[in-house]
Amino acid sequence: MRSLGSPSAPHTRPGDLNTVRNLLPYLGEFKGRVALAVALLIAAKVANVGVPVVLKAVVDALSGKPTELVLPLALVLGYGALRFASTLFGEIRDAVFAKVTQRAIRRVALRVFRHLHGLSLKFHLERQTGGVSRDIERGTRGISFLLQFMIFNILPTLVEIGLVAGYLFLNYDWRFGAVTVATLAVYIVFTLLITEWRMVFRRTMNDMDSSANTRAIDSLLNFETVKTFGNEDWEARRYDDSLTRWETAAVRNQTSLATLNAGQALIIGAGVTGLMLLAADGVATGALTLGDLVLVNAFLLQLYLPLNFLGFVYREIKNALADMERMFDLLRQNPDVADAPDAGPLQVAGGRIEFDRVSFAYDPRRPVLHEVSFVVESGQKVAVVGSSGSGKTTLSRLLFRFYDASSGCIRIDGQDIRSVAQQSLRASIGIVPQDTVLFNDTIGYNIAYGAPGASQSRIEAVARAAHIDGFVASLPDGFETRVGERGLKLSGGEKQRVAIARALLKDPRIMVFDEATSALDSATEAAIQQELERVAQDRTTLVIAHRLSTIVDADEILVLEAGRIVERGSHANLLAAGGIYAAMWERQQRESAEPGAVAS
Repeated sequence: MRSLGSPSAPHTRPGDLNTVRNLLPYLGEFKGRVALAVALLIAAKVANVGVPVVLKAVVDALSGKPTELVLPLALVLGYGALRFASTLFGEIRDAVFAKVTQRAIRRVALRVFRHLHGLSLKFHLERQTGGVSRDIERGTRGISFLLQFMIFNILPTLVEIGLVAGYLFLNYDWRFGAVTVATLAVYIVFTLLITEWRMVFRRTMNDMDSSANTRAIDSLLNFETVKTFGNEDWEARRYDDSLTRWETAAVRNQTSLATLNAGQALIIGAGVTGLMLLAADGVATGALTLGDLVLVNAFLLQLYLPLNFLGFVYREIKNALADMERMFDLLRQNPDVADAPDAGPLQVAGGRIEFDRVSFAYDPRRPVLHEVSFVVESGQKVAVVGSSGSGKTTLSRLLFRFYDASSGCIRIDGQDIRSVAQQSLRASIGIVPQDTVLFNDTIGYNIAYGAPGASQSRIEAVARAAHIDGFVASLPDGFETRVGERGLKLSGGEKQRVAIARALLKDPRIMVFDEATSALDSATEAAIQQELERVAQDRTTLVIAHRLSTIVDADEILVLEAGRIVERGSHANLLAAGGIYAAMWERQQRESAEPGAVAS
């Protein structure tokens, strides 16, 4: 975290300046609206400063001898017109600039959203969803405040103060201008110093707010697990731990705000008193008229409100910049896996897959794969089996290029997948994962996700192929039935059949089944296995399997242990060899024959 009291940046930190610069391009889309808004801003401030001047003329015209009094109708009408114009120009300005602000928020939010989807799997495995969503929410809200108040409040307020001070210097004793400028300088320096000090508490509040939100969302997403283990109180204590630290920072933030407000009031009160003493003395000696006293008093009132508002706006802009800083930090995250500058689309002909001496490690201290080499010829079905942690699922992640291999090469139809566009690579591969996570939407939407825009007839066809049509028909809302957060309203088998239907709808040249029937009962598994075999025909298929009975027809079976291929061959050849695969087969056959046994 940057130092808040850096002597080289007493007003704003370099990060703040970069944040403001990052927003400027989003204003370029509506240059005409911005120019018009600035013109209206200037007009409103000129009218505002002219009000006390006209008021002075009215008072002086009415303060003569009773026999000489004449109603200054034109001045009174002018006074009212300036008052109205000041408000009118401000309201029109806000209406003109509204589209600029909302479009900027929309574009920034979309950019962050796209960027998050462009980051690598490693980032998303390590991120905290609740904290990220809160950072984006606060950041976009900060953009709205920054654009509205920094551009159309701080600058015009300073302009108005400059006009008032200049008028006093030119038309009155120099002491009037000197007191005004001195009050302004002391007020601004005091406000900046105290606000910088207070930002420490604001940042702590943000951190604790994100932490509490992350814990709450994580706990609610795992509601069933929490209830199963009876850990409601434990979760509440963890949540309250973050809230307690947030409360401490919030109390300090509020007490420091009271200190700031009291100091500002003292400075303004001293300045007002000094100016009124000078004005009253001038009237008493005859150097000033009653209208001059009214003018000075009106200027003081107009200065007091902007000065007080300037302190509020500066504090809120610093808060907005702190909120936006975390959001823009997301944009500075670089993907671990990126397309090459000259990457073109993958040209899929037969769909031949080749792993050539591929090694990989999530952590350099713990290698997962060691020089794995195998080929899945076009139209072939190759299965990978092995114990948990042997590296089976890592093969599919590397094939999708969620990670890049540490060494070696993966090719599809002779093309190194690192040289092609990731989007085209993933468009050519379909997957049915072991752990199916669904969107909190309808069954129909989740199936159609395999090919957005697919017709209802196609959705129903793949649902029949995945043997989920009967289940859907039994639901009151059919395909419009919502599945709940992460698909929690469906059983494991139902979710997996939705995933199979989704993959069938995508209709890719290459299919990956990552223990695709592990959550199904034996009868349903047998039916779907036949459908998967039909789907796999004429497609290149990589099967990551635990139940060996589902891969007996594979053209080749690879046995993976500790990241190395220790056996390979057909089902019959591996049984005849009497090695690891044969032992696994014998154990699963024995377990399946025992009453109530479940293959582990």
